[in-house]
Amino acid sequence: MMPNHRSGRSVPNRTPRLGAWWLALALLGGVAQPAWALFSDDEARRAILELRGRVEAQRQALEAQRQELEAARQRVAELEAALDPARRGLLEQTNQLEALRRELAQLRGQQEQLAFQLAELQRQQRDAWAALDERLRAQEPVKVSIEGQEFTARPEEKAAFEGAMAALRASEFARAAQLYADFVQRYPQSGYVPLALYWRGNALYATRDYKPAIDAYQRLLDAYPRHPRAPEAMLAIASCQVELKDVKAARATWQALVQRYPDSEAAAAARERLSRLR
Repeated sequence: MMPNHRSGRSVPNRTPRLGAWWLALALLGGVAQPAWALFSDDEARRAILELRGRVEAQRQALEAQRQELEAARQRVAELEAALDPARRGLLEQTNQLEALRRELAQLRGQQEQLAFQLAELQRQQRDAWAALDERLRAQEPVKVSIEGQEFTARPEEKAAFEGAMAALRASEFARAAQLYADFVQRYPQSGYVPLALYWRGNALYATRDYKPAIDAYQRLLDAYPRHPRAPEAMLAIASCQVELKDVKAARATWQALVQRYPDSEAAAAARERLSRLR
C-alpha cells in the first residue's frame, strides 16, 4: 500500500497489476508456480524499465539509422549537384559529337558526289577526246588506188565520190550526173575528178542528154589526156555524135582516137566502126 498524500490514507499500490500481467505471461509460458513465486513490484519495475530501455535503444538506433540515411541522401544530393555540371558538359559534348558525326556524314556524302562527278567528267573528257581523235582521223587524207591511179583524198571527198557511184550503179542516172557535177565543183583538185567527168558523161549518155555528155568527156580529154579513161572518153564522144546524127563528126573523132591512142582497146573499136563506114 502507498500513502495518499491528500487524505493521509494508504491506497492500494497499482503495481500488482503488472504482477498479474507477468503472472499471465508465466501461465501462458506453461510454468505453474505458486503465487508467492511471482514477480514482486520491484522486479516488475525493473522489467518495465528494462523494456523501456530496450525500446529507447531501438528508437535511438532507428533514429541513428534515419539520420545516417538522411545524411546519405544529402551526400547523394550533393554528389548529384556536383555531377550536374559534368552531366551537362557530357551532354553538350555528346551533342557536339553527334553534330560532328552528322557533319562528317554530310561531308562524306559530298565527297562521294564530287568523286562521282569527277569520274563522270573524266569519262566525258575521254569520250570527247576519243570523238575528237576520231574526227581528226576522219579528216586525215587516205591513200586511194583506183584504176591504176594512186592519190590521196580526204575521207569526205572519198565518200562523196562513192555516193555518186552508188547512184550510178542503182541506175539513178540523172541523180548520179548531178552528184558528179557537184563533186567536180567542190573538189576541183581531187584525184577523182577524171573519173567523175568520165562517169558523168556516161550518166548523161544514159539519159540521152548527149551534148552535156560530150562536154564532160571533152573536159576529161583536155585536162587529163594521159588518163586511162581518156581513150574511152573519145569513143564515147563519137557515140554521142552518132546519136546526134553527126556521122561526119563521129568519123573525125574515131580517126583522132586511132591516131592519139593507137594501142588502146578504144582505138580497136574505132577502127572497126570506121571500117563499117567504108
